[in-house]
Amino acid sequence: MPAVSAAACCAAATPASEVVEDLFSFLRVLRDGTILRSPAEPVFCPTTFPTSHPSVQWKEAEYDKAKNLRVRMYKPAAAAGGGDASGNKLPVLVHFHGGGFCLGSCTWGNVHAFCLRLAADAGAVVLSAGYRLAPEHRLPAAFDDGASCMRWLRDQSVNAAEADAWLTEAADFGRVFVTGDSAGGTIAHHLAVRAGSAAAQPGGTTTADPVTVLGYVLMMPFFGGVRRTPSEAGCPAEAFPNLDLVDRFWRLSLPAGATRDHPAANPFGPDSPDLGSVDLRPVLVVAGGLDLIRDRTVDYAERLAAMGKPVELAEFAGKVHGFYLHEPGSEATGELIQAVVRFVDGCVAATE
Repeated sequence: MPAVSAAACCAAATPASEVVEDLFSFLRVLRDGTILRSPAEPVFCPTTFPTSHPSVQWKEAEYDKAKNLRVRMYKPAAAAGGGDASGNKLPVLVHFHGGGFCLGSCTWGNVHAFCLRLAADAGAVVLSAGYRLAPEHRLPAAFDDGASCMRWLRDQSVNAAEADAWLTEAADFGRVFVTGDSAGGTIAHHLAVRAGSAAAQPGGTTTADPVTVLGYVLMMPFFGGVRRTPSEAGCPAEAFPNLDLVDRFWRLSLPAGATRDHPAANPFGPDSPDLGSVDLRPVLVVAGGLDLIRDRTVDYAERLAAMGKPVELAEFAGKVHGFYLHEPGSEATGELIQAVVRFVDGCVAATE
């Protein structure tokens, strides 16, 4: 009979129901691969966040019925008759929420409150899209769903018979921007690279697109890498998120066996596409001074600038990761939205 190591004996004796990954008891993975999700919102989504705004209307739609993927749509109330007070249609911000690719929803209270204010303060149509989550659906599933949402938006712009008039009466499909928070910012990056890679190919821009994406806004994008940065290495354990949590997010969301240098996580990893050859639209990158991912975010913007890409960096000193979700009504969140507004206006002006 072959010898069995003590470690193997312990592993054999471990019950299949043992929890091997636990995210706030909201998402638990058992040793046998079973995934348990709580139907409730986690404790960091207070029920005190506003659920409505006096000057914003909202509704939901499905953008991918086969996958049951929803988009929550917002528009200023003044646009109910079509466009702004002057009758002009409004820019469109396609927004992807964060959550380390494992958590989050466009229906969560903090995301909803932020999008209400974003639509009101920016004077824009905001489309807050959900996407499939890991570990049930590992990357690149979220990126593919982001691309699916953009295809849905194109269908809305050209198929009047099936389009949602509530959206199309207000939306200017020639002024579209892709925005994302944390993991959603990573989705925005990958959508920008996909679009820019296609545009860089011979003949890639010969076909007129009914939806014109003028720029991308990456709010504290969730990037990773095997080598620790100073802001990661110096992150205190009591921070939210901390290094242990982001490592768990990557373990659960990356393809099985992949490291944090996988192209899904690290835009400058050894197997990542060369961004120098990508025809990137303008990018606004938002960083937080107290964010453990701060160094990666700033490095991303600096490297794009060194490549001659149209990139802007807005850093909020003293602010933690996703502060605009923790305090959607704060002055700092208002300043962030105004930075987005200036970026949008600048991109539009450059096309006129």
